[in-house]
Amino acid sequence: MLGGLTALGVCAAVVFGGILPSDDQPPSAAQQPARPPTSATSHSSLAGLYDKVKDGVAYVQAERGSGSGFVIDDDGHIVTNEHVVEGSSRFAVRLGDDEQLIPATLVGADASTDLAVLKVDPAQAGELHPLELADGASVEVGEQVIAIGSPFGLQGTLTSGIVSALHRDIQSPNGQVISGALQTDAAINPGNSGGPLLDSDGRVIGVNAQIASASGGNTGVGFAISVDTVRQVVPNLQEGAGSAPQVQPDPSSPYGTDPYGSQQPSPDGYGQSPSQGGGLVLIIP
Repeated sequence: MLGGLTALGVCAAVVFGGILPSDDQPPSAAQQPARPPTSATSHSSLAGLYDKVKDGVAYVQAERGSGSGFVIDDDGHIVTNEHVVEGSSRFAVRLGDDEQLIPATLVGADASTDLAVLKVDPAQAGELHPLELADGASVEVGEQVIAIGSPFGLQGTLTSGIVSALHRDIQSPNGQVISGALQTDAAINPGNSGGPLLDSDGRVIGVNAQIASASGGNTGVGFAISVDTVRQVVPNLQEGAGSAPQVQPDPSSPYGTDPYGSQQPSPDGYGQSPSQGGGLVLIIP
């Protein structure tokens, strides 16, 4: 299980690559394979994908800090992380690149799955742009993904990467196991919590929730709660209730049991767990 990671005591290693051995000579220009012309397709497709989904992504402001979220229906429901809303009673959101703060209410939250649902009044929000939920069974290792959110409060930030692994176990704010999480190398930083991880068609495949880091910043090991968990839990949260089964943490896990430590969410609301010994630390963005 990856979820209970607080300090692994893993030493950093320097990996060298792309160095031509001294006894080898580079090929001549005639020997080098012709390079295909540079294509703007990947750039234009990312730009088009961002334009397609950005209005469905929310900046979430709570009393104790900020995070991200995304619209799921025309009624104004917005999915985010439970740890983004924990300890707060007043909320507001910005949608897409709009600078207007719209009041939101907390409909339901479940610390066991680290999911929560906010709601805005469609009359105040204007036209809503719900994001489509993907089929979790279709997600594959290696497929390209994007993350959109508000790292460090920077609304509407896009990063890209791939699905690095499937079926990871991570740990919830109350110490429960969240199974089936996705691992990604798309950059996730404090403030990205609750934002969507999307496939190349703009469908939500996960909710960005955690990173593993020895420095406190992104190192290319991020975790998103699976869309399958979202499908299972969110309908009940929309009715104002938590829903996840109470699964106890595995005490035999080599990663420990409490990635949050005993620290309360920090003043900026990002809830970064403290390092306990200088090893690899699980960060709650």
